[in-house]
Amino acid sequence: MSNRKTTLFYAVLIAVASLAVGMVMASRLGLSPESSAQTLAAPAMNSAPLGGAVDAGTFRNIAKTVSPAVVNIRTESKQRAQDLTDFFGGGGGGGNGDDLFDRFFGGPGQGGPRGGGQGGARPREQTVQSAGTGFIIDKAGYILTNNHVVEGANKIEVSLYGEGEDQEYAAKIIGRDPLTDSALIQLTEMPNHALPEIKFGDSSVMEPGDWVMAIGNPFGLAHTVSVGVISGTQRPFETTQQRFAQMLQTDAAINPGNSGGPLLNVRGEVVGINTAIYTDSARQGNIGIGFAMPINVVRELLPQLRTGKITRGRIGVEVSPIRRDETEALGLKSTEGALVRSVTPGGAAGKAGMKPGDVIVAYNGKPVKKNDDLVAMVMATKPGSTVPMRVLRDKGEQTLSVTVEELDLEAETTQQTRNREAEPQNEATAGFGMSLSNITADVARRLRLPDNARGALVVDVDPASPAARSGLAPGDVIVEVNRQAVSSASDAQRELTKVPSGGSARVVMLRGGQERFVIVKKD
Repeated sequence: MSNRKTTLFYAVLIAVASLAVGMVMASRLGLSPESSAQTLAAPAMNSAPLGGAVDAGTFRNIAKTVSPAVVNIRTESKQRAQDLTDFFGGGGGGGNGDDLFDRFFGGPGQGGPRGGGQGGARPREQTVQSAGTGFIIDKAGYILTNNHVVEGANKIEVSLYGEGEDQEYAAKIIGRDPLTDSALIQLTEMPNHALPEIKFGDSSVMEPGDWVMAIGNPFGLAHTVSVGVISGTQRPFETTQQRFAQMLQTDAAINPGNSGGPLLNVRGEVVGINTAIYTDSARQGNIGIGFAMPINVVRELLPQLRTGKITRGRIGVEVSPIRRDETEALGLKSTEGALVRSVTPGGAAGKAGMKPGDVIVAYNGKPVKKNDDLVAMVMATKPGSTVPMRVLRDKGEQTLSVTVEELDLEAETTQQTRNREAEPQNEATAGFGMSLSNITADVARRLRLPDNARGALVVDVDPASPAARSGLAPGDVIVEVNRQAVSSASDAQRELTKVPSGGSARVVMLRGGQERFVIVKKD
């Protein structure tokens, strides 16, 4: 009996031990089932005012404290050989650059192709390696980085501080957002030690002159530290086609490979994600002008990034700031508001009756001081919501009810631009610096206009003219001048002639299938 009890005891002990070992192995190999209740809330941030003396040990201590939470990211992606023609011209030390130069030059800029030479006559896929930076925000292995660091990657490997590049851990994309150039990835292989977490600061309290530190992987030089100051805030930066984000500008050295790394305040808290640089024509790297996505913007998106889908509102208008020289023509006393330049046909605003030339002064009961206010409020609105919008039109005020749509960023950015081929000039418009022509059937076909399109075709614009300063370009079709419809070059010429020297013409024109509104001041 005693032997049986002993045997049973050891059998149970072995089973328990086997289960424990199995769980450890599964955790190490990323085989454990993910809890359905697992969430990633927005981390707490420190909004306390920045203060205190900066001494010889300040940045040394920040580097020691924060570097363990900063990771190096290496990705592999597949690209067709013919798309790699200029790859060796991109920035990157030893093939480890990222595409920071891409943000301004449009070239590949991600190191060199691996596994073969450059493309031949027959298209084929090649493996392209690139590198960037990220930082750990949760002990479960969640890492923030730039979208452009991991976009299109079919393999992501992460190196941790102090472990060397020969020890890498696999990771996967959880969520991406091109509009903020941010991405959330997660380790699918975990180290055998606890992960550190970076602390969040408040990017809204940063001001020009504040000290900052960048940590990253420039040119493959892991965990490089650079120090500088905030050079400017709310710098408009085009992250996707015709959509802009407000960035922090810094002179802390940022180079290819820094993308996705943290920009830190003097308390060692992240206040931005290093994203891009300006560089010179020789593309030599940092010249003291770098940009970081404010961390507050990304922090608010974290719960959505965790789900893999970002939901934003859209109303289908293009808006711009109001210039001081436009206020008189619009009947305004100040430059407050958002001027509607174009309205998407069939979009939410168009269905509600909005027109190019309207000035939006309030959205859902909140004042619109500038166009960025409107964009932020619309994108934060739940799609399907109906909100009132107060607009000024022809010096009168009215309220429109707009049902907000969901923004499909991918569809928006892949829209084709129209052909701008123009016919020889017909009539010149003195004082505006542009020449007009009638629309022929051939012109309508080449510009993809409706068969019954009427208006005045802009065929030439003097680069130093009022028309050019207002954004008019060859290929635009003027359909309205000062609220008068025009169906030919002569009609437009007649209405424009009525404008006195020094006066302004309110022009509605077609571009890319959409109506756009501009104000042109006559010389």
